[in-house]
Amino acid sequence: MHFMPRLFGYLFLSLLHVLSYQAGLCRPTIQQSDSSDSLAIQRLLARVEAFQSGPAARFGTVALSVRRVSDGAEIIGYNAHQSLPSASTLKLITTATALSVLGPSYTYTTTLEYDGIIKDSILTGNIYIRGSGDPSLGTWRFPNYYDLSNLLSYWSTAIRTAGIRQIQGTIVGDASLYPQLTTPGTWPFGDLGNYYGASLSALNINENLYRVFFKTGKAVNVPASVLRTDPTIPYVNFYNNVVTDAANTGDQVNIYGAPFINQQWLTGKVPIGEPANEFSVKGALPDPAYFAAFALSEQLRQDSIRISGPPVSVGGGLPTTVLTSGKRIQLNQHRSPTLVELAQQTNFQSINLYAEALLRTTALSLDKTVRTTEASIDVLSTFWRNKGVNLDGFRIRDGSGLSTVGALTADNMTGILTAASREKAFPQFYETIPIVGQTGTVRTLARGTAAAGNIRAKSGSIEGVRAYAGYFTATDGERMSFCVLVNKFTPGQNRTVTAELEKIFVGLVGLRGK
Repeated sequence: MHFMPRLFGYLFLSLLHVLSYQAGLCRPTIQQSDSSDSLAIQRLLARVEAFQSGPAARFGTVALSVRRVSDGAEIIGYNAHQSLPSASTLKLITTATALSVLGPSYTYTTTLEYDGIIKDSILTGNIYIRGSGDPSLGTWRFPNYYDLSNLLSYWSTAIRTAGIRQIQGTIVGDASLYPQLTTPGTWPFGDLGNYYGASLSALNINENLYRVFFKTGKAVNVPASVLRTDPTIPYVNFYNNVVTDAANTGDQVNIYGAPFINQQWLTGKVPIGEPANEFSVKGALPDPAYFAAFALSEQLRQDSIRISGPPVSVGGGLPTTVLTSGKRIQLNQHRSPTLVELAQQTNFQSINLYAEALLRTTALSLDKTVRTTEASIDVLSTFWRNKGVNLDGFRIRDGSGLSTVGALTADNMTGILTAASREKAFPQFYETIPIVGQTGTVRTLARGTAAAGNIRAKSGSIEGVRAYAGYFTATDGERMSFCVLVNKFTPGQNRTVTAELEKIFVGLVGLRGK
């Protein structure tokens, strides 16, 4: 009874493979056991091939890998060995590695210190904020931890509790844990001044971002003036070319800047008719360690503590030197949320800064000689290669996927996700991945379909790229890993790409694992 449909299915796949090969579009491969649900696989492959040859993707590449987690067997491989940009799906690899190496309960520690001597309420020496790479220091995301305002008050209280009322020295933002430039060299220049392109520091603060508020004009194309920033950064200069656009057009501003450069260029448009005719966009702090020192200096002055010297920062490749006065003495320690909490924010909110921090921290834990992003990537690659993962075609350039030239294969991704399932921290890692149709950046995807609530996936999106990776449960209860990458899709076809991906998701949850 089942012979003819199965025979037809195999003939269809053979014809599909030949036509695809002749057209130069793709070379799909399929791995399955004798008991696999071949018809469901054929239907899914037909859907992927229709997507590949359709108007949205015919000039680009669609890749799909599906792997059974229990034994690592590849169930579907379609262009799965082509290196393609991963976008933010790379954060799954970064967080999985961090949780495996550091453990879910790992925390960062930021230390407030001083050197010199305290006599008659006068510190003859400096105050240091020593960073350990915590990406969440001063963030607003965790209700049980200090946000920026409360953090500064907390530090000020610790200094006053030590009996210090005057500082004959300065406040130092100590980012020396990372002695070289931390910004990946392959990040697009146009991203570096924007919040999502904020550079990593060993002393991150407020997620290394600020908001710039514009006063919108009264008509379209009228200049929009800069009102203020939050937090205050008076040492940053803005060259503003932003104009007003029609109502409800959203944020069209791009901020051009670079690490350690206090000149920022504001271009683009802001919408008219916003509340109080104000509109804000988020930019990247040029030197987070300097801002930390500056902000604490301002807080101390508000609290009537005098400081003789200007704030300074060290680390990150800066040549700055500071006159020290002997051994440092600890005033206060601030601990971050646990790593599993940080990883969940990384994957749910797709925070590039968190991913870059976790990459560097993990690599440094495995190899104390690591000094660069490139060396950190080598350490991460070695970790998974030693777990038996095939990393042919694995050419990542950062920990977040913001790099447009970084690439991996769908097979790389499912191989690592499958290997990660054997790690002690896997249950915690699994919970950090958003649920399709419900949470995180995939909360609006595939709603009202069989895929909603049945797939955990991290999304990824950069120009011309859409990607998803994660896990789903097959109809027979088998856990499966998957990765779908769409590269160089046709401009203006975003809705079509989304619709096709949703159909692929429905096809995934219709598979049997064995």
